[in-house]
Amino acid sequence: MVDAGDMIDKAKAELGSRADLPGMSLMQHLDELRKRIVHSVLYLVAGYIVAVIFAPKLYLILQAPLNQLKLPLNFTHPADLVTLRYIQIPLVGGAILAAPFILFQLWLFIAPALYSREKRYVLPFMGSAILLFMGGTFLGYYFVFPGLLKFLISDLGAQLGIHPLISIEEYTGFFFSLILGMGATFELPVVMVFLAMFGICSPSFYWKNIRYAILLIFIIAAIITPTPDISTMCVFASPMMLLYFVGIAGAWFVHPARKKKKEKAA
Repeated sequence: MVDAGDMIDKAKAELGSRADLPGMSLMQHLDELRKRIVHSVLYLVAGYIVAVIFAPKLYLILQAPLNQLKLPLNFTHPADLVTLRYIQIPLVGGAILAAPFILFQLWLFIAPALYSREKRYVLPFMGSAILLFMGGTFLGYYFVFPGLLKFLISDLGAQLGIHPLISIEEYTGFFFSLILGMGATFELPVVMVFLAMFGICSPSFYWKNIRYAILLIFIIAAIITPTPDISTMCVFASPMMLLYFVGIAGAWFVHPARKKKKEKAA
């Protein structure tokens, strides 16, 4: 069973052990934090500017799943188009563009608290995080979201004889929450490996609590599945199950206990 108190104790112990690492003083850490935040904000601003310029083209990508159903979008407030053109699309698009650079700033900030053997994982960590996020958004955009729209609008609408009137505000909120949610879900192995690298969670912990992980995965799959049948839900749960096992393998590879055993054996 998952023991949150034990995880917190391990996290405290790990942070305590890293306090002895040669590094920066408290004021230097605060100055470094300020620098990384400023750089991250600048990357966000740059991403926002680029997304503002290409907002009309980004909107075509956003509307494409609805075009497949031959349905138009409607706006109910005069300011809806301004919000879409200059706030929603640029902010989300800019955040996605800036995400790799912000992730690198995060890594630079925590680097002084890492052992030398851990710093070599920076490129695999960043590369896998970006690729997994892109893979999740790709699956969501090309498979999950269109299938969900078809089920909710075409299938249920035909069954009930109700004509859809879809507003821009509701559609974009639904679109971004599902697509970005799928991308965030695919970050599961990265989070698992990160916790294992810091000694907070072990591969055995992940394996012992696999039944809870499977339950959570199927709950998420049931929410995002476009149809209510079990077979389709299993299709959507399968990639997440695979990612969980990938996370266990990655956690075994980077966990400090394995490193210590390897050093003793040598």
